[in-house]
This record gives sequence, structure tokens and C-alpha cells, in this order.
Amino acid sequence: MAKQHSPILETLKEEQNIEVGHRLREVRMGRGISIRLLAEQSKLNVNTLSLIENGHTSPSVSTLQAIAQTLQVPITTFFETNNDNPKVIHQRAGQRPYARFTHGKMENLGSGMPQSGAEPLIITLDPEADSGKTPIVHTGSEFVYCLEGHITYQVDGHTYPLELGDSLMFEAHLPHRWRNEDMTPSKMLLVLCPLDDRDQPAERHFGR
Repeated sequence: MAKQHSPILETLKEEQNIEVGHRLREVRMGRGISIRLLAEQSKLNVNTLSLIENGHTSPSVSTLQAIAQTLQVPITTFFETNNDNPKVIHQRAGQRPYARFTHGKMENLGSGMPQSGAEPLIITLDPEADSGKTPIVHTGSEFVYCLEGHITYQVDGHTYPLELGDSLMFEAHLPHRWRNEDMTPSKMLLVLCPLDDRDQPAERHFGR
């Protein structure tokens, strides 16, 4: 039987794409950069940028990373909304902004909260996905809580297996890597707490 898609979920996805596109256009125009110049500097296709800005496609994390580096802003800027710096963020299930990366999906639980010092994310990892051979290092601390599956973290040469309900917290200057050990998707709550907003640890984890 063919898989059916919920009209409500499809509508929510379209709305999220539009929000990210609007934020991209706002930041780009605020920098006084044309879409063609942004394409040249980020090495992305003009048509791709146009589709993103018009909400017709969902950009990957690597694409947003290239754009963020070119515009010199944190990648989370594209998930923020202009609500006069809200102090409370309430997200309904299925309505949070997300972006796809090479081996999974990243949902931003803190979208709209400016410079909160913490970046809460729900990460869904594809089967046997990993962070790569190069260890990740950034400022601040990192908290991981396994929501589903079997994830292994290597921190400073030590291995920590994580299954449902297990957690891990460590100083993020220690070299670390992660891997989904299952043949099915695994899911984790990841809270990144950089000391420097310019550090962009999410990009170090999922930008490849």
C-alpha cells in the first residue's frame, strides 16, 4: 500500500520552509547582498537560493551552513522569528522548525529564543550514521539524552553507549564523536551550550 501523507503535516512543513525562506531574505537584504552575489560567495545555485527564499524547498544543514558562513551569522538565525525577543518558546509537536543533514534530521527546540546560551535539538540519525573520522571540539558543554535506539558517544578516548533513557554530559573541549549503532533510525535530545555564540557547534556536528 502506498504511503499516505497527512495534509496537515505537509502544510506545516510548507509553513516552516516559508519561515526559513523569509528569514534568509531578511538577513540577506539586511546585509545589502543580492541573491546572485550570495550565490557566488556561497558557491550555491541562484535557483536553489530562490527556491529556499520562496519557501518551495527545505534546505539541508550543509546548505544553511554555507549561507550562514557567507552572511557571517549563526545557522540558528534562519529559525528565529521576529517576535520582539520572546522570553517564552512554546512549540507544539510537529510544528518545530527542522533541517536535514547528510545522515538525518535536526529539529530546533529553541527556535526564536535569541542568544539563550543553550541550543536544544532533537536529532534523528539514519541507520549506522556517524559524525565522521575527525573528532568534534567546541566551547562550553554538551548534554545528550537517548530517546530511541542505540547511540555510542566517544569522548576523550572513552566510549559511552546510550540506550533509551541514558544520558551523557561533558565539557565540549574534549574531542568527541557519535555513531548510531542500530540498523534503524535512532533519536537523541542534544543540548549544546557554547560559551561563544560564534562557535556554532551544531554545524561542527551536522554540517558535513
